[in-house]
Order: sequence, then C-alpha cells, then structure tokens
Amino acid sequence: MVDVEFTREFRSAFFKIKDKFLKDKVIKQIEKIKHNPEIGKPMRNVRKGTREVYIKPNRLSYSYIIKDNVVYILDLYHKKKQ
Repeated sequence: MVDVEFTREFRSAFFKIKDKFLKDKVIKQIEKIKHNPEIGKPMRNVRKGTREVYIKPNRLSYSYIIKDNVVYILDLYHKKKQ
C-alpha cells in the first residue's frame, strides 16, 4: 500500500463535482490505486511518467513515484478536455 497525495488541481476538480455517485466512484478508484498503483494506463509523449484511470466520463490522472512509494493524484478532467 502506498501513500497518496493530492494536488491543488485535483482538489478543486473534486470539490466541484455535484454528483454523489461520481464522487463515490472516484474515491473507489483512488482506493484501488492505493493497493495497486500500476493499474492505470501509462501515458506517452508529453505526459510520460503519468498514468490514467477512466471513470466515465472523466479521467483521473496520477503519477507513481516508486522510490518514495507515493502516488500523486494530479487531476480529474473530462475526457474531451484532453
């Protein structure tokens, strides 16, 4: 199990969510990431070193630093905003 830290962008996006069902899905995905940080799809090119998990219709972007055993939750955004 790893430590989880949240960025300001993620906190802002998370608190703007009005739908309780979507918030619960985000929390469940973060719990899954805590237990297995490599479940997300690895990104390429500019976003290399980050991973994403799809939470319909949003994406949760995070970075896993192996040597520090820390997951940084970077952002939650709509998939059209990519």
